[in-house]
Amino acid sequence: METTLLAETRRARTGLRAIVVLALALVVGALALPAAGEAAPAAPAASTGGVANVTFSSAILNGYIDARGAATNYVFQYGTTPIFGAQTPFAPAGNGTISIKVSQTVMGLAPATLYHYRVVAISPFGTTFGKDRTFKTAKVPLSVQLVGAPNPVVFGNPFFVEGTLLGTGAAKHEIVLQTNPFPYLGGFKVVGNPEVTNAAGGFSFPYLGLLENAQLRVVTVGSPVVASPVVIEGVEVRVAFHVHSTHRRRFVRLYGTVAPAEVGALVGFQLLTPGKSINEGGTVVKAGTASVSRFSRIVHIRRPGLYRALIKINDGAHVSNYSAPILVR
Repeated sequence: METTLLAETRRARTGLRAIVVLALALVVGALALPAAGEAAPAAPAASTGGVANVTFSSAILNGYIDARGAATNYVFQYGTTPIFGAQTPFAPAGNGTISIKVSQTVMGLAPATLYHYRVVAISPFGTTFGKDRTFKTAKVPLSVQLVGAPNPVVFGNPFFVEGTLLGTGAAKHEIVLQTNPFPYLGGFKVVGNPEVTNAAGGFSFPYLGLLENAQLRVVTVGSPVVASPVVIEGVEVRVAFHVHSTHRRRFVRLYGTVAPAEVGALVGFQLLTPGKSINEGGTVVKAGTASVSRFSRIVHIRRPGLYRALIKINDGAHVSNYSAPILVR
């Protein structure tokens, strides 16, 4: 009898708790519901706007968000298809009740490419997608980089004008090499045949027979016409250097030739020692032939070693240069 009474008491307490829980649920539900005559909370409104500042790699996406009174965030979804595939970071749109303009910058885009985009608004009361719109990124402007290799080049030696055409359409593009020799008053003229850039926009013009310093540039063929920055290719004089013994002890004749002819240029004889060179006299270049000038001088050799000749050029048409070293005993 006592056991039955205890069981009934427990059931009564359990039932009371259930009634309390149900009552609380009803109260909470009533609080969540709008009051009589009050509109139910709505999802935010989202409208995809236009784009601004479109370049070959970036753009500013615009949109309009009405948070409708609830804390709202937004993102822009974008990509090369209507599936999008990328989106901007979440950003706050506030909790106002009027439409506001929102913007995000997207970067790392591919040039000359059609992109889809839309704005998306998110709040506790729902997610709203703006309409899919499109824009196209700009082409990368063509530009040219080039160097002479080597620069300067020794008179009579070949060299290459190498570089890269950059930008949209740079691959398989026809270009020409132009030169304007010292004193740079004759204007640029095409040299050799046109070249076609490779798949990466690279090119290499061989050049043989540059006689004096020259301005070089590469220009595209067709539209748009784009010229590279001007590079000055220097032409070093070619120096041949020799030694000949004399009848006087420790006196030798140092002589050689300079091409092209540089009559009046200064010649310095240098003894090469570890870490530096020591001047051991000099002379001037004298007339030889129409294409080659000469120098010669008897020099007192205070100590044996490697000697070289420096031909100092100051006329602007060529570049100073050293001879190969020779052993003087």
